[in-house]
Amino acid sequence: MRLLAFIGALGIVVAIAAGVFFFGGFFNVAASEEDNPVVKWALIRVRTAAINRHAGGTSPVKLDDPAVIQNGARAFAKAGCANCHGAPGVEWAKFSEGLNPDPPDLKESAAGYEPANIFWVIKNGIRMTGMPSFGKAGVADNDIWQITAFIKALPKVSEADYKSWTAAGGQ
Repeated sequence: MRLLAFIGALGIVVAIAAGVFFFGGFFNVAASEEDNPVVKWALIRVRTAAINRHAGGTSPVKLDDPAVIQNGARAFAKAGCANCHGAPGVEWAKFSEGLNPDPPDLKESAAGYEPANIFWVIKNGIRMTGMPSFGKAGVADNDIWQITAFIKALPKVSEADYKSWTAAGGQ
């Protein structure tokens, strides 16, 4: 019984200490500071679990259709995605260097994600990362699915293809 009382009291002390730490302003929210490794680990796990839980559905478009991928490249460019994530032959905008966490290089990271998860992230955004909700910004679901197709194809997209697809009137 004493052990349970000790565990309960310890839990209360830890909760109070965490409250003082976070609500007392001791946790530094500056984007210029690196996250504590434990906080970084926890945020990644929470983000991954939330995306896996909430993402779902199937694409109404064929994600490997070249026309869908090209339309996705145009929608990606129009939505300003290259500003933070770059694109073939397009450098990231300077301001994206100040985001914390850094925006992922989609050419490298997208392969590990299911299309439904990519769609969900684009549509809903991710709090406290700089990733906005494009659904809330008025981007149609069909366009988001096309951007998803482009992101999945990104490792195989050349600079010349991206440039031709996103040029005014590009085919």
